[in-house]
Amino acid sequence: MYCIVFLFDLPLSHQIISVMNADNVKSQMRKGILEYCILLILKREPAYANDVIRILQEAHLIVVEGTLYPLLTRLKNMNLLNYQWVESTQGPPRKYYSLTPEGGDFLRELGSAWDEINETILHLKQL
Repeated sequence: MYCIVFLFDLPLSHQIISVMNADNVKSQMRKGILEYCILLILKREPAYANDVIRILQEAHLIVVEGTLYPLLTRLKNMNLLNYQWVESTQGPPRKYYSLTPEGGDFLRELGSAWDEINETILHLKQL
């Protein structure tokens, strides 16, 4: 599905007509909420990366390891997550991620931001 976006604030001679692929927009929206979703999952209890992927998939937010691992590393480097190695009966030790106190604070900030955005969208849909 495609939509055409007209930028009318420009003079007629400079107007831009852009064709945007709806799938690309949806993908960007998902990427924008991925950190929030991961922190929500880890709020409950520490989790192994594959468990995080499974939970996201159950919520219909498809994420692959190649996307998740760099994001987990970035969140850890920002001191929002910790990890602990846990021995596994099915192979090598597993890295379980959990929220730090700073991660909990950040999660609350994202929750407030999400509530504001959601209110705005609901309001606009009712117009």
